Amino acid sequence: MKQTYLYLPPGNHLDHIVLPFSKEKMAEAVVSVVVQSLGHLLVTEANLLFGVNEEVVQISNELRMMKCFLKDADLRQNEDQMLRHWVGEIREMAYDVEDVVEIFVFKVESQRRGGMRNILKRYTCILNEAVARHKVGLKIQAIKTRVSDLTSRLQTYGIRELVEGEGSSSASEGRRLLRMSYPHVVDEDFVGLQQDVEKLVEKLVNENEQCLVVSIFGMGGLGKTTIAKKVYHHGRVRNHFDGFAWVFVSQQWQTRDILEGILIKLVLEKRDQIMKMGYVELLQQLCEILRRKKYLVVLDDIWSTEVWDSLRRVFSNEAGSKILLTTRSEKVAHVDPNGFLYRPRFLTEDESWELLQTKVFWNRDGEDSRNYTELENLGREMLRHCSGLPLAVVVLGAVLAARPPVPHEWMLVNNNVEMYLGEGKGHNQGYGVSEILALSYYDLPYKLKLCFLYLGKFPAEFEIPAQKLCQQWVAEGLVSLEEIEEEKACTDVAESYLHELAEKCMVQVRVKESTGRIKSCRLHDVMRKLCLSKAEEENFLNVVDFGHGNEKVEYTSWSKTRRLAFYLDPKVDTFVPPGKEISQNLRSALFFTPYGNIGGEFIPKLKSLLNNFKLLRVLDLGGSIYERLPKAIGKLYHLRYLSIKGSRMWRLTSAIGKLEYLQTLDLRVKNGVYSMPNEMWKMEQLRHLYLPNMIDQGRFRLDGFRDLEILVNFYSRGCDVKDDIFKLKKLQKLAATLILFDVKELESMVKYLTTTAELLRHSSLQFCYTAFCSEQEQKLLKELLECHHLYKLYLTGHIGKLPDGQYFSKNLTNLTLELSHLKEDPMATLQKVPMLRRLGLSSYAYVGKEMVCSRMGFPQLSSMNLFNLPNLEIWRVDEGAMPNLSTLTINSCHKLKMIPDGLRFLTSLQELEIMRMPKEFSNRLRLDNGEGGEDFYKIQHVPIIRIF
Repeated sequence: MKQTYLYLPPGNHLDHIVLPFSKEKMAEAVVSVVVQSLGHLLVTEANLLFGVNEEVVQISNELRMMKCFLKDADLRQNEDQMLRHWVGEIREMAYDVEDVVEIFVFKVESQRRGGMRNILKRYTCILNEAVARHKVGLKIQAIKTRVSDLTSRLQTYGIRELVEGEGSSSASEGRRLLRMSYPHVVDEDFVGLQQDVEKLVEKLVNENEQCLVVSIFGMGGLGKTTIAKKVYHHGRVRNHFDGFAWVFVSQQWQTRDILEGILIKLVLEKRDQIMKMGYVELLQQLCEILRRKKYLVVLDDIWSTEVWDSLRRVFSNEAGSKILLTTRSEKVAHVDPNGFLYRPRFLTEDESWELLQTKVFWNRDGEDSRNYTELENLGREMLRHCSGLPLAVVVLGAVLAARPPVPHEWMLVNNNVEMYLGEGKGHNQGYGVSEILALSYYDLPYKLKLCFLYLGKFPAEFEIPAQKLCQQWVAEGLVSLEEIEEEKACTDVAESYLHELAEKCMVQVRVKESTGRIKSCRLHDVMRKLCLSKAEEENFLNVVDFGHGNEKVEYTSWSKTRRLAFYLDPKVDTFVPPGKEISQNLRSALFFTPYGNIGGEFIPKLKSLLNNFKLLRVLDLGGSIYERLPKAIGKLYHLRYLSIKGSRMWRLTSAIGKLEYLQTLDLRVKNGVYSMPNEMWKMEQLRHLYLPNMIDQGRFRLDGFRDLEILVNFYSRGCDVKDDIFKLKKLQKLAATLILFDVKELESMVKYLTTTAELLRHSSLQFCYTAFCSEQEQKLLKELLECHHLYKLYLTGHIGKLPDGQYFSKNLTNLTLELSHLKEDPMATLQKVPMLRRLGLSSYAYVGKEMVCSRMGFPQLSSMNLFNLPNLEIWRVDEGAMPNLSTLTINSCHKLKMIPDGLRFLTSLQELEIMRMPKEFSNRLRLDNGEGGEDFYKIQHVPIIRIF
């Protein structure tokens, strides 16, 4: 077996060990996706595949059998160059099968569309189909021969069929050694997190704390084990506990090994006796010891909840014992419902520089200060590539420590800093950041590996919309159809994939909805580099960056890539489209405009691209400017996802109606007014429809979209409510502007929202109705407010009196009232809505004189906007009200005398806007020559104050 010698810095727990590295590849995942895709085609395109369906079934079965060999070959490929070549060949064969079948379907469908006008053309079409069937049959047969030949070679070479869960022991052992930690090796160069260590120590030694488990979790390289060691050796901890045990948990863990390791550490003098104990006796002895005295047990690097499940009955805090665990999995961190969770933060720029200095400058006595200044500037520039990840800083420090501390040497490293960080080149450590982070990647099930690689297409620091990402995963066929249950959408399964990636700390959650669903996420810069590296290695994805006038793009090496992400510059003339030999294999083309919107010059180049994108499934054209989409869009027979969100476009070509299999269509253009073709109703497979803000025609048909699950920007004046929306019984998410004029329309709409749309689980409504005056209208208003799926409501119309708080949806997070003419203080009711985060009272929403926000009211409110409340004179805010308010706007409330005194208690308030208020009101707040007005003391703690 080929072995790689791993050298670690002096003092490390592994001074020099023999480590067989393994880079598990994606062939198994690719084969699985292709087999699923072929199965789907056999069902949906049975008429087009007539005559070759038997060949497709046979090659699918061959690929399915090949998966069994891949489990062993994938894990062992780094041991042998030949194996590595064969694994790549299997992946490419799977892609070839998919291409052959999908191109055949594309050609037959194109011929049928164009060959039905007369008998002669129809006969020509039939003849062409026969020729195409013969050719595709020969191609599939040739691939079958390649598969059979390769299977024989693998068997001859000793590659065996593995079932799920088996793996290469040498590769697993290598990864285990790479992660292994020892408690006696403590890193003295500890920067930035001392306060956090003290907090963890307090949780462990405080007798009043009821938690058994203290969890340190986060992505690889955050310093979890380093922090655990600091806590483990802390003086207060050593004095508090009677005994200590540190156990490293590998992915190939055995319960007995862990229990034995703990017991030996606690009673070292009985080591030989313990090793001879039976399993039951081992359990009994450990339970007894942990009950008698206070012990601290560290379980380092746990990867699955199954580990804890096998150990939990042993642990008890009857005597005050505690468990400290480290993990990359948020799910594991939650094993104790009463436990304490700690996620280390990233280092600041100054902390990163401080840590780097400890690794590079052992002794600065007599050093030239000018030289040091140059080194600091270079060091801080290189640290930007580390993005606050401690491991990356340490690796960079090891690289620089091996060189003389002079600017010229550091400049050489700076020019290739990503190579040094990623691969660990240039120092005696032998490994880099990528190898450490890749452990999390290797640990992913194959269904998640492709989904993770897909994230590499997004620009650095890009906030990724979760819903968009999940829809693209589904469109690409990356979601397993076997996991889709009755009444469960494909995107639900995709969302569960994203949650798994977040739990494993592979992605960072940026925003969560009140329901707990992820709204947006991002990749840490260092993790993104790993992602792109793996994606390019597997021909899965490449990024083409035309930013800053870059015109030198070499497509020739990407002839087999399946996805291209283009980063475009406003100077579109720098964009060079790929040739036919590249684009004919593409499944995704994604255009990003991180440098600014692109102009109309892009259209001719887009047309040539669309003519070559025969097999495209995902097309994202955000950030462009053009009058209409080219007609060539209608030729993309396999297209599942199309987005022009963020573009400026005025007309949509009628050719879009030919996209029979389109699942997601996002038309949220910037300009707002948009011409819609009525051919769209033909897209019967559509699941997600995002309309522009305004449609400039009388009616837009929705009656063909019976399977629609998401409908955004529905406008009741632009569509027929009764004939269209009432038939959408599978709708799960609705964002709509509903302008209703009579009680019958109101009754029908409320009935749909409360009963007909049984699957509806999230609605955001801009609801306009003249006046809720009659008893029936008041009843319908209560039914509307009670809708469990109602999360956001902008309600315009006369109400007079708000219904009691019990009638408001418990899920309501955003509420704006306009023209309500409420005579009683609405705060008494609204402050009891439990999940309310944003509140707006606008244009005569309240016509009374006094308003009170009581103590304990609005527990979740983060934003409040008061606009044009003409009679409001006094507003009182009690101490303890609105504890989470962060933004407040007061606009055109001309009779309001002063800012509430209670604002001084709102320590969470970050931003205050005062607009169009009387001069006397504003002068009480303004800073004049550095001194505030008489009411300034109420808001002096607010970081941002704007007075217009």
